[in-house]
Amino acid sequence: MQAFVELNDRLCEALGRLCGWLTLLMLLCAMTVVLLRYGLALGSIALQESVLYLHGSAFALGAAFTLKRDGHVRVDIFYREMSPRRQAGVNVIALALFVLPSVGLIAYLSWDYVLASWGGMEGSAEAGGLPLVYLQKSLLLLLCLTLGLQGVAELLRNLMCLGEGP
Repeated sequence: MQAFVELNDRLCEALGRLCGWLTLLMLLCAMTVVLLRYGLALGSIALQESVLYLHGSAFALGAAFTLKRDGHVRVDIFYREMSPRRQAGVNVIALALFVLPSVGLIAYLSWDYVLASWGGMEGSAEAGGLPLVYLQKSLLLLLCLTLGLQGVAELLRNLMCLGEGP
């Protein structure tokens, strides 16, 4: 269990660093869109769509990193005052009842949607847009994979805390 948790932690840290670079690239693309549009009266649908693609990529790939770093929204009124073992118990319940089932449901509901996009090699509906919509939609399944793996790793980490102490 410990080896899986550590391997998954390294994967999530790498994804987190990648998301940082994707966010920087997204910012540079957005600034370029604004400068071209308002400075030179030029527009680029592909560049505008690339900002959306980068945003979606950073969100989908960053969710597992955020879970690993305990950065998701939670009501800490009672949680922060609990002992580490009690926090682990709350985490086990939340992961088992909410996070992992939600990830499974999203994967189930997204599967046909993504396959249909790949089946038609879906591209942008806009003239001059990016022809890679099917890759963007595939991020839904990648989100489920990485968030699911991190959810399992967090579940194991918290179960080890309950079993052995913090």
